[in-house]
Amino acid sequence: MKAVASAAFVLVASMAHAQDIEAGKAAFRKCVACHAIDTTTNKVGPHLGDVIGRTAGTVEGYNYSKAMKEAGAAGLVWDETHLTEYLVAPKAKVPGTKMAFAGIKKPEELANLVAYLKTLPE
Repeated sequence: MKAVASAAFVLVASMAHAQDIEAGKAAFRKCVACHAIDTTTNKVGPHLGDVIGRTAGTVEGYNYSKAMKEAGAAGLVWDETHLTEYLVAPKAKVPGTKMAFAGIKKPEELANLVAYLKTLPE
């Protein structure tokens, strides 16, 4: 977990230099097969509208893994830092998650994607 936190620190620090929402929207193409950007449509993964500030594992009608539900119950809330850590290495951040995505390794792409996610409807 320390390696994930360290990597996320470096990535969050580099986010100040990126934050290109249009580039983040383009990066979201990797996510669109499994996630919708509205606040009601669940696909293979839960919708991502209102993801910032949401407690992990709490979208109504989505069948989360036990691990994700437990992470939310333990207090995991999707803020910029936690979302960045998760998107770098989902299975390291929440061992047992159903998300099969390997993660985003390019800091600028990750920063842009998080910036885009922050613009989604609440």
